[in-house]
Amino acid sequence: MIEHIPAFLAHLRAVRGFSENTISAYRNDLNQLAAFVQSGPAEYDLRERSTLAAFMVELRSHEYAPSTMARKVAAVKSFCHFLRQQGLIEVDPADGVDSPKVDKYRPRSASSDEIGRLLAQLDGESPAVLRDRAMVELLYATGVRVSELVSLDLDHVDMQSRVVRCNGKAGKAREIPYGESAQVALGTYLASGRSSLLGAGDTPALFLNRHGERLTRQGFWLIMKGYARQAGIDTLSPHTLRHSFATHLLSNGAPLRSVQELLGHTSIASTQVYTQLAAQSGEERARQPAASAAE
Repeated sequence: MIEHIPAFLAHLRAVRGFSENTISAYRNDLNQLAAFVQSGPAEYDLRERSTLAAFMVELRSHEYAPSTMARKVAAVKSFCHFLRQQGLIEVDPADGVDSPKVDKYRPRSASSDEIGRLLAQLDGESPAVLRDRAMVELLYATGVRVSELVSLDLDHVDMQSRVVRCNGKAGKAREIPYGESAQVALGTYLASGRSSLLGAGDTPALFLNRHGERLTRQGFWLIMKGYARQAGIDTLSPHTLRHSFATHLLSNGAPLRSVQELLGHTSIASTQVYTQLAAQSGEERARQPAASAAE
């Protein structure tokens, strides 16, 4: 049955509209399942509940975090359900498999002081620093996902109107305004940084690595962690800036529905998790996300 994993992943992409990040995680989880079956006794058969039960015992032995365990179980259950739908198995062996309980996720928002300390590390004229400053400013000014940020091409940014266009989950496009600080950082990078990184290459990608190729999500995550360490901030990631964007907008009176649209959330419930953070934040924000976004 494991030979049908590629078809299942293609189904997630084409039919269910899963993001590439989720598909990559599911691929790793199912490859772990495939390795378990292939390395086990000859009687291991994915059509048998006993095989799946043995795999669950193996997963628990690794003491994964509850959220990681829940995702792995979800990947396996979804794959088995796909096999049943396609008529490849008669009985779904994952029926009755319970997912571990996961504590309700509460995002972390950086304070204005932390944002300022982070940006203080991005004071330089090298092409890489100009790029990093532009990425951090744009991320905080728009709240885009880091995968959306690194996927931006040159023609996705309207410098005149100060609007960025990105494709979110399930290919849903949205346009997000950004403020003057991000405009200055982005303009400086385009004028003095990107061409140096590009060299003799030719790519539409907005943000480039030192090889003149599109910077990856993992690459920017490592860059951000480095600046956060320099600023003395232990728990700051690219996604923290997305949380900060939402929290700071709501704390300054932006309508919940507007923030939902800017974030690209399908459900308003996903945006409501930020309301408590916003309500608890009583400090004045020294730096604001794009003013037009809150209007």
